Amino acid sequence: MNIKNNVREKILNKMVVRLWLIMMSLVVFTVVLMWIIQLYVLERNYTSMAIREIQERLEPVMEELATEDLAGNEKLIPYLSRVASGKLLFVDEDGKLVAMYSYGYPVNLEGRTQDIVVWKDIENSDVYQLVLDRETYSREIRAGSRLISYEIGIPAWYDGEAAYVILHQTFSELYGVLGMNRMLLIVLSILLTLVSAVIAAFLSRKFIQPIHIIKETVDELAKGNLEAVPDITQGDEIGQLAESVKELGRALQRVDGLRKEVIANVSHELRSPLALIGGYAEMVRDIHWKEAEKREEDLNLIMREACRMSEMVSDILDYSQLQAGYLQLHRDWYNLYEIVESEVLLCEQSASEYQISIRIAFESREMEAYVDALKISQVVRNLLYNAINHTKGGQPIIVDITESGMECTVEIKNAGEPIPEEERKLIWERYQRSQHQGGRREGTGLGLSIVSTILEAHGMPYGVDFREGMTIFWFQCPKKEH
Repeated sequence: MNIKNNVREKILNKMVVRLWLIMMSLVVFTVVLMWIIQLYVLERNYTSMAIREIQERLEPVMEELATEDLAGNEKLIPYLSRVASGKLLFVDEDGKLVAMYSYGYPVNLEGRTQDIVVWKDIENSDVYQLVLDRETYSREIRAGSRLISYEIGIPAWYDGEAAYVILHQTFSELYGVLGMNRMLLIVLSILLTLVSAVIAAFLSRKFIQPIHIIKETVDELAKGNLEAVPDITQGDEIGQLAESVKELGRALQRVDGLRKEVIANVSHELRSPLALIGGYAEMVRDIHWKEAEKREEDLNLIMREACRMSEMVSDILDYSQLQAGYLQLHRDWYNLYEIVESEVLLCEQSASEYQISIRIAFESREMEAYVDALKISQVVRNLLYNAINHTKGGQPIIVDITESGMECTVEIKNAGEPIPEEERKLIWERYQRSQHQGGRREGTGLGLSIVSTILEAHGMPYGVDFREGMTIFWFQCPKKEH
């Protein structure tokens, strides 16, 4: 038992791990997507927005820069410093740095001009000639693919002389904020992964457990334990699956009960003729071997019981083959009237034993149908035997064929009690026998099921009705055009 439990636990753990890995794959994908968005979308958008903001804020003062003297403008210089959010440089007409502001505050330039990195970079770059030529420029300064700073050079006036204004925007603060965002994203990613791992493990076991229970139930059903039911009351698809398994178990119980019933019936029915055959065979051998009349009577009984046994065995074998999928139809054009008439003649002897006659209501004529002649003969024979078994004594069985359009209907009618509506569908099922009539002899309960299987394979409509005191079993065949 411990080994069995260990195997089940291993299987359950494997299923849990697989589902956990699937869930964690989704989490990892989400985290990676977050990083891609942060690194390749958000950061680029941040820098682009910063540059666009500088340009938009600078545009309204461009005209003022061309006409106003910045040296005496107490408002414009602080405004430009705020626009730059970095360094503001003033260059005279000779290309010398004459003033500088850093984040809105003036910088003392005495003896430090060449020490200012921003200005050294401008002097040593291609834009310096643009400064000398008093032409507007803008440039992005990058370290690899990373934007370090952004510059705009604009002609202006400073202290009554022609000058040049350079706004140098650095992105160190922006990248500082982005760095903090990255750290937060790292922490968030770790927490998200850990929490997701715990939740995924819990949900995996929660989801897999009912499926495992259902699997174990199915395994028990397969082993023959038809009392096994999954203890699941969920209202979702898993619950619906559990209900289906429960219904399967109940159906298997019904089938098993019917199987035991038919086995008991068949066993009883086989024992009786076998006992009669053995007993009468002994009498023929030991007692009546000299009495010709009595010997013939005993031999007829033996033959009748042997024939009855053969019929039961044949029904069981036929149904087994049909259920196993061995039904192969060999169709051709056959005269349906001849098929029905031939079976009536064969069944007349069995009917006469119960003082029952079989009357043909149709006139023999030609009517071809595309059928398997042997299988349709079996259908007619089984319906006739069913009628013989349930017909009231002294009442005839009527066999009729009627034509309508491109179809013809075969009807086998017998006098008897009507079959209740609720039983009319059940009588076509295996091992089912209508209990309202009490037939003359017990059968296997397969005759009508064989009939329905053969007719459904042909695609023919069939059914049972009750009209004018007669139970009518019928089926329809398409007929050949003439």
